[in-house]
Amino acid sequence: MKIRLSNIEDIPAIMTIIDDARELLASLHIDQWQNGYPNAAQVENDIKNNESYVVVNDDNIVMATSMFTFKKEPTYKEVIDGNWLVDEDKVYGVIHRMAIKKEFRKLGLATFLFSEFHQTLKDKNIQSLKIDTHEDNLGMQSLIKKLGYTYCGVIYTNYNAKRLAFEKVIL
Repeated sequence: MKIRLSNIEDIPAIMTIIDDARELLASLHIDQWQNGYPNAAQVENDIKNNESYVVVNDDNIVMATSMFTFKKEPTYKEVIDGNWLVDEDKVYGVIHRMAIKKEFRKLGLATFLFSEFHQTLKDKNIQSLKIDTHEDNLGMQSLIKKLGYTYCGVIYTNYNAKRLAFEKVIL
């Protein structure tokens, strides 16, 4: 398996994965990704910005997807009831829209994605990776805590949804 930048031809496979994740979240009564976000236009924009990644197997089947960027996340400027570990003015990495195709869940693909992004940050001497998730998304919270992330407070998305913010200092 390998990680690579997504291309326009990957959009149908990425949207299948996002739809799988949307169904899983709904089945767990988690009100995340239930309002039409993320959508194909968002994924296409991520691809155009070279911020969309996929994990493919040896048969070139798309197994997982994630958005990863070094651009500052505007909604991260204000953290409620907490603080970031690394100053918000410094360059940092951000993960959004991570999802695994249902038949490939529980194989460590999310951990693989995080590991690849951590290495990219190390290679660029960037010391922080930030991520947010829904307060009811206990699966993602468990994973990021296991990977050494620290809870930093609450942020609100640009559509005013509450999210728990986490950060890891990359050494």
